[in-house]
Amino acid sequence: MLDEPNDDWQSWLSLHAGELLDDGRPRFRVVLVLVARQQGKTSWARKLSLFWLFVERVPLVLGTSTSRDYAKESWRVLCAMALGNEHLAAELGRRAVRETIGEESLTTVHGARYKIAASNRRAGRSLTVHRAILDEIRDHADFSAWGATSNAMNAVREAQLVAISNQGDNQAVVLDALRLPAIKYLETGIGDPRLGLFEWSAPAGAEPDDLAALAMANPDLGRRTDPDALLGAAIRAKLAGGEELATFKTEVLCMRVPLLDAAIDPDRWAAGGVDDPVTLEQHRDRVALCLDVALDASHATLAAAAVLDGRVHVEVVQSWEGHGCTQALRRELPGIVRRVRPRAVGWFPAGPAAAIATDLAERRAPGADRWPPRRVKVEPLKAEVDQVCMGLADLVGAGELAHPNDPMLTQHVTSAQKLRRGDRWVFTRSSTSPVDGAYAAAGAVHLARILPPPPPPLEIV
Repeated sequence: MLDEPNDDWQSWLSLHAGELLDDGRPRFRVVLVLVARQQGKTSWARKLSLFWLFVERVPLVLGTSTSRDYAKESWRVLCAMALGNEHLAAELGRRAVRETIGEESLTTVHGARYKIAASNRRAGRSLTVHRAILDEIRDHADFSAWGATSNAMNAVREAQLVAISNQGDNQAVVLDALRLPAIKYLETGIGDPRLGLFEWSAPAGAEPDDLAALAMANPDLGRRTDPDALLGAAIRAKLAGGEELATFKTEVLCMRVPLLDAAIDPDRWAAGGVDDPVTLEQHRDRVALCLDVALDASHATLAAAAVLDGRVHVEVVQSWEGHGCTQALRRELPGIVRRVRPRAVGWFPAGPAAAIATDLAERRAPGADRWPPRRVKVEPLKAEVDQVCMGLADLVGAGELAHPNDPMLTQHVTSAQKLRRGDRWVFTRSSTSPVDGAYAAAGAVHLARILPPPPPPLEIV
């Protein structure tokens, strides 16, 4: 009828996403569709919307996208498809298209209506929504748009919400909140049976230039998608690494990555993990400590590092968690430093650790309260913060850093993104995950690398 036949994968998706229960309700109340870019998922969603309007004649279909402009562009194409088709145009009245800004809609003579909204907390509010399309669900970094739209369907027994996207990173919180429980249900049978996952993606660990992996994520490969174009982009991304490779993985291979602009390559960090780490307390004359505090003061980390046999070793000495944890840090830090007896203790006075600056200030009182302890130097890391962060990334990338596979440290390091300052960068603290562990490790590594050689052992002649 539309003179726009589905591709094979679209036909399969239409058949199974449209399955019905015995009582006529959609088998899947929520449908999550993941597929690589430029495979036709948006055009499929438009055809689905027209089916809902003209065949099922549902009262209200809501289409959302990352911005109102994108949603409006898709709406314009949908209106043109309906008006340009003799079968559909016959079911449109003279004022079927409403173009007033903020009130854009397409309405059939049967009262079925299509409206648009941006993906924000107002999407779907004050409406009763029967069907919804949430485009680019990977860009939903919080649940405001999801809550506004999905809860507008609570009073509709036959409602269905379709979320479509390619894969994302740690910021894609709504996508993860749908996909992970769906996978758990497939594997265990525990969970929501009316959550449907339809995913075309390359397997974890696939190489970018693996044509078979590309075909798994690009069901139109060899049809409308030129294999040579993807292979050429894959080779360039593989050589470039970093953000370009991460972007290729999410958009073309439809693979999840921790971060699009990761400060530390997660694969190289994992390669530096050792099952039998060096015990740094045996090398006190080469050890440097560094501490840092999370932006909201809910976490703090004290890390240690030493250069041994040409390789830098780093580990977490102590971490504190929970709001108010800086109180425990201030109370326990002097005792830890006296026990470890490092050459230096570093901190970042321009960061959240400034809250404990008074406690780090030098106190020359005699006895146990003396701070810092004898032969320990406190090093504020000020102007060289970019050197500290970039230096850690360089060591990890070169395979010159070892760590004991500490889950907390790995979480902080792999959550760190780049905050660019011209040609340089530091770890951004705007992420939803704390990165004080990454800062503490980077600071300890930096100090350990610039420590002067330890003094020779005392000889009695």
